[in-house]
Amino acid sequence: MSMKEFKNIKSLQDTPFGYTLSVIGGKWKMVIMYWLVEVKVARYNELQRMIGSISYKTLSVQLKELEVDGLITRKEYPQIPPKVEYSLSDKGWSLYPLMEAMCEWGEKNRAIPRS
Repeated sequence: MSMKEFKNIKSLQDTPFGYTLSVIGGKWKMVIMYWLVEVKVARYNELQRMIGSISYKTLSVQLKELEVDGLITRKEYPQIPPKVEYSLSDKGWSLYPLMEAMCEWGEKNRAIPRS
């Protein structure tokens, strides 16, 4: 469905665009996915260190939502202390071209800092 076809739809959430926004929207989801692209596999504390200013609770909620939406996988190892690793799923990796396009757009349109 192209954006031109949206005219016949009453609500954005009923469109593929709206669905995509619901899955990747918010302040942290794409940031988490960016870091999982960079490192491939990460533990919870590693993600928290890489991201920086995200709270424990917020990271937990965002990871759970990404897992429920099928964008990341959570692998738990039965050991003490518990070990959990996160990585992008195939569905998550399918967003890689979108992430690349966003990087290219940012590079092209970012204002150059003045000296």
